[in-house]
Amino acid sequence: MQLEFTDKSTSGRFMVRVNDHSLKGEGTINGQKSTINTFVINKGCEQQVTIDEIVYTMPAHSVLPLVANQHFTFEKPELLLAWQFNREFYCIMDHDAEVSCVGFIFYGIKHPMFIPLTPQEMQSLTNIEQLFLEDMELKDSMQGEMLRTLLKRAIINVTRIARRQTAGYQHSSEDKMDIIRQFNLLLEINFRKEHEVIFYAEAMNRSPKTLTNLFRICNCPSPSTLIHNRIILEAKRYLYYTDKSAKEIGYSLGFESPAHFSRFFKLKTGCKVSMFRDLICADKNKELRLL
Repeated sequence: MQLEFTDKSTSGRFMVRVNDHSLKGEGTINGQKSTINTFVINKGCEQQVTIDEIVYTMPAHSVLPLVANQHFTFEKPELLLAWQFNREFYCIMDHDAEVSCVGFIFYGIKHPMFIPLTPQEMQSLTNIEQLFLEDMELKDSMQGEMLRTLLKRAIINVTRIARRQTAGYQHSSEDKMDIIRQFNLLLEINFRKEHEVIFYAEAMNRSPKTLTNLFRICNCPSPSTLIHNRIILEAKRYLYYTDKSAKEIGYSLGFESPAHFSRFFKLKTGCKVSMFRDLICADKNKELRLL
């Protein structure tokens, strides 16, 4: 079942998906215009989820936030609940002061972030689910605003639950964690062009050393590691989901030359770009033979 609210004046979309075999994400890298973010709630047993071609196990009784540029499929999507919304319905970046989720549960350090739920926490989200379903049936001028209010409540609930489970929030001040969130947001916006820590440090009015020390104190990977990981993640997405050449990918990711990109890719993955693409082709051919 898929219920959808659409605001024709803004193109805002909000969806509730229950027992839906078609639940999946196709990303945005191949020209897709969708900017839909997703909360997936697993009320049942653990199951596999494939995100950007990597297989993970989604725990029983957990919630998984997913962003628009992620490709994902679930082993048994019909057993899941999903809430989806696009930027026009509610922009998490523009409204981060309201929900404090960007750079943490969305676009955060941990990919993916499986958030286990206690029975009480699951009941809280189930209550919001019921309110969503009720408002989906009320077709009036206040429907969109009520759904946005409920969505904000859901985002805040999940963010609070995730904070309680994150060591950084337990051992560091919220101000320090907000600096890390700010870095993650800047990285998501700029990683294709800016590959050096100094750019992000200056944008945050800090020195690279101060920024690096803060990440170490908060038990997080270093800023340079996060920058490199984000570039490699996007490079792999291009290789998985497009037919762009290594040269085109390198220029798309801000490298001055194809050789520079090729060296960087091999250094970080241990594999040449051409070999990585050959492995992808071999995996696809294997899948076709199994059909």
